[in-house]
Amino acid sequence: GGRAGRPADHGPPGSAGFAAPSPAQLPPDLPVFTGRRAELAEVLARLPGEARTASTVLISAIGGMAGIGKTTLAVHWAHRVRDRFPDGQLYVNLRGFDPTGPAMSPGEAVRGFLVALGVPPQHIPNGVDDQAALYRSLLAGRRVLVLLDNALSTDQVRPLLPGSPDCLTIVTSRNQLQGLLAAYGAHALSLRPLDVDDARELLARRLGDGRVASAPGAVAEIAERCAGLPLALACVAARAALRPDVPLSVVAEELRESRGGLDVFAGGEVSTDVGAVFSWSYRAVPPASARLFRLLGLQAGPDVSAEAAASLAGLPVREARPLLAELAQVQLISEHAPGRYVLHDLLRAYSQELARAEEPERERRAAVHRLLDHYVHAAHAADLLLAPHLDPIPPTPPRPGAVLESFPDRERALAWLTAEYPALLPAVEDAARNGFDSHACRLAWALEAFFDRRGHWHDWAAAQRTALRCALRTAEPGMEARALRALARVEGRLGRHDEARAHLERALRLFTELGDDIGRGNTHRSLGWTADQQGDLRAALRHNQEALELLRAADDRPAWASVLASVGWYHALLGEFDVALSHCRAALPVLREHGDRYGEAAAWHTVGYVHQQAGRHPGAVSAYRDALTVYRELGAPYMEAQTLTDLGDVHSALGDAESAEHAWRQALALLNGLGHPDARKVGERLTASGRAPQD
Repeated sequence: GGRAGRPADHGPPGSAGFAAPSPAQLPPDLPVFTGRRAELAEVLARLPGEARTASTVLISAIGGMAGIGKTTLAVHWAHRVRDRFPDGQLYVNLRGFDPTGPAMSPGEAVRGFLVALGVPPQHIPNGVDDQAALYRSLLAGRRVLVLLDNALSTDQVRPLLPGSPDCLTIVTSRNQLQGLLAAYGAHALSLRPLDVDDARELLARRLGDGRVASAPGAVAEIAERCAGLPLALACVAARAALRPDVPLSVVAEELRESRGGLDVFAGGEVSTDVGAVFSWSYRAVPPASARLFRLLGLQAGPDVSAEAAASLAGLPVREARPLLAELAQVQLISEHAPGRYVLHDLLRAYSQELARAEEPERERRAAVHRLLDHYVHAAHAADLLLAPHLDPIPPTPPRPGAVLESFPDRERALAWLTAEYPALLPAVEDAARNGFDSHACRLAWALEAFFDRRGHWHDWAAAQRTALRCALRTAEPGMEARALRALARVEGRLGRHDEARAHLERALRLFTELGDDIGRGNTHRSLGWTADQQGDLRAALRHNQEALELLRAADDRPAWASVLASVGWYHALLGEFDVALSHCRAALPVLREHGDRYGEAAAWHTVGYVHQQAGRHPGAVSAYRDALTVYRELGAPYMEAQTLTDLGDVHSALGDAESAEHAWRQALALLNGLGHPDARKVGERLTASGRAPQD
């Protein structure tokens, strides 16, 4: 809680952006989708009707083996019917069968949905049961399509099922999910391999009717060699399309003679012939592209950028891009967004098997090392722009071949963090799992400002717990102290103030033993924020004053200015207005000099608050407008709403009812968009002024 002007120990609370009221998260539809007419007709016939009032949500559990086209069909179906669900579409890949790591937890998935539905992160409950209850409440009475892709089990899916009969939930899984069928009345649709006719249609859409019609025997053999799997057929079609003069009979003969040489697909879900199909495509690319394909399976994220791929291979980006294009041409990878590449689970498993068979262990480890260097150095560069007042952990020198990113401004840094976030979070866990403890600590630390500003607090907590575990393994007290302080910060965001205090006190002892005054100062600042949250303003002021002296002695001017503004805020809350004003006026030029825009906005808000409390209303209006300008530039709607609320109060005190109403209505719209309870208080202001809130 608290007012907008209160400086947090690490960026302002509540600064998550708007979530679209009607989320549109579906992946792109496949332009050349073909076949599956009977299956599509079956699922389309089971859509909720306009008059449906049954209490059970309609669920289609699409089962079948890997590579059989479950996701492709589900996405195509969802696009076909999305106009029937005007309140939006939610999508999540639950990673139930990801060969690189564990499946996504239900809590992580439901939290993602809550954010997409407009819930500010600080209002997401901690427990998965409470999260699921809030999720169901938000979907009550709404028509939303929910696509749960690659589910592992019924337990993973259960918290993600809407309670509204007007919603459609599509679940894809390799497992049958009998519990889903029994407990929720889900309709089961088990996909079979494509028959020869469907395989012929798939190939014809990609290669042309004439080429396919002229070789019916070859098409039948290709379908058999591909085990009827659309993924394998797409690989064959992609390579055949690159050789338009080669008859399909030759393609079939090459497949017949190809030997996968690996047994990763044998005896399980896919026949060994599918491994041969992949091998046939893999051996068709030049050695440099083949090596890159082997290494791509070593990264843990759902996709990979061209720069990250280049780091894995130890190549300049300009050399890696043509190799990625060659792999995409033969469908071994897909460019699902410009400059971002993804491997199907089967192809990722194939890539990993190739890496184990053909790359020495030291080469695999060197590739992972380069990738982690790429992430750590880029995250560190971005962090310096997002939070210049914090004490960074300098990265260790990168290995040769790691691609280093640089960002000209805060906006580019934020864009990189946003694009890479799905890969950065698993990279922390991957570093810990592979013994790169220092990388895990440094990456988690560098992501703090982004975690906080975007409200990814549960992810932040998970990353920091991993970082603390790694820090203890390094036996470096400095790493442990930083990990403790970072974990305490996110515990405070989640309302766990007793745990936060204990971790901060341990961190303070370690920093003191190390003689690290900057570490001590920032830990005192965090202790001050914790005291504030527990209602002890005097203790909050005292801790911030101690931080101020330590940072002044250490000559850390960006951090000193940020804390000086915090000290000013606590003086203001305690009614000591002259001291508060002098502190903020001294802090503002330093904050501007070092680019701490959040700190600058908070300082202006404190100035406005002081003028407001002292009855100097014109000065309050001017300062609040300065704060408002910065918060809008930063895209911090909660802080903007709080400033608008206070600005409206000042206009009201000045007797300017029209300006007051205008400010309050803007604040109300922002808070309603965030689903924030403060909207009620703003609505009460409008009602009391005789200007009732509008729907």
